Amino acid sequence: MFHRLTAAAFAAATAVTLSGAALAQTAFPFALDWKFEGPAAPYFVALDKGYFKDAGLSVEITEGAGSLDAIPKVATGAFPVGFADINSLMRFLDQNPGAPVTAVMMIYDKPPFAVIGRKSQGVSTPADLAGKKLGAPPPDGAWAQFPIFAAENGLDMASITVDPVGFPVREPMLAQGNVDAITGFSFTSTLNLKRLQVPADDISTILMADHGVALYGNAIIANTDYAKAHPAEITAFLKAVAMGWKDAVAAPATAVEALLKRNPAADPALETARLQMAIDDNVLTDWVKTNGLGAIDDARMAKAIEQTATVYSFKTAPDAKLYFDAGYLPADGLKIE
Repeated sequence: MFHRLTAAAFAAATAVTLSGAALAQTAFPFALDWKFEGPAAPYFVALDKGYFKDAGLSVEITEGAGSLDAIPKVATGAFPVGFADINSLMRFLDQNPGAPVTAVMMIYDKPPFAVIGRKSQGVSTPADLAGKKLGAPPPDGAWAQFPIFAAENGLDMASITVDPVGFPVREPMLAQGNVDAITGFSFTSTLNLKRLQVPADDISTILMADHGVALYGNAIIANTDYAKAHPAEITAFLKAVAMGWKDAVAAPATAVEALLKRNPAADPALETARLQMAIDDNVLTDWVKTNGLGAIDDARMAKAIEQTATVYSFKTAPDAKLYFDAGYLPADGLKIE
């Protein structure tokens, strides 16, 4: 059972009154799923440009260690909002019925789940994975969806040797030839390999979404107890997030400058390329160009649940309403082009 921090107590503990004529700023911690890399830049843009502040929110952004790290942080009430894979959220809610957490804004309309291989080691297509060694961190969102990818492409899981590697050694092991392929987010693993001096023409990035996987990707998640008590704050936060993404789409290199303030050791060119990959492949899809950022297509979500059910045994009947609530999205839509 999850400890629930009541909305009233949370607000009382986190409201900060500023001096002078300034309005009270509500402390609003935001839990990322991963490190401060290129795709996190839009949130720092929103922070630096005052979009959160203008919404009355004092946002502090923290790094994460995967979706399975971010989801419990929000479910327990430690964070009102976070960023996590909606598919991992489905399974979490099935295993923890009644946990007060749901997705409220889709960011990765096309998920970055990928298998990244070395062509020199014989991995260029899904079929090439048979008989190969795959490095897969157990908490990895892409690994969680790999059985769906395997089923959609007729792969026999028994024909693949799976090495449960840790996140820090995943790309180095592939760069050193200790595994033939890895699971990961396309923009993370591909560019990390380039940083490790793996030639670009030797890297095969196989997006699961291009090979039969209908799933959605990462979304803004919210503690439902908090959201029900403070709907205006959640909506204001989502609008500020969209403004940050809009600015990042317009000027990725400028957006990365905000990231570098928090991660000065990062390579500006690499992180700009990482952000651009996320924009092109995952965020600014044709559906988002037409419908705006944040919402989902009900029919596609139903298909995603069906695919999940082929490889995961739900304890209770899956219900899309538990996994995504569009009620907090701004009514005027969120165009980001």
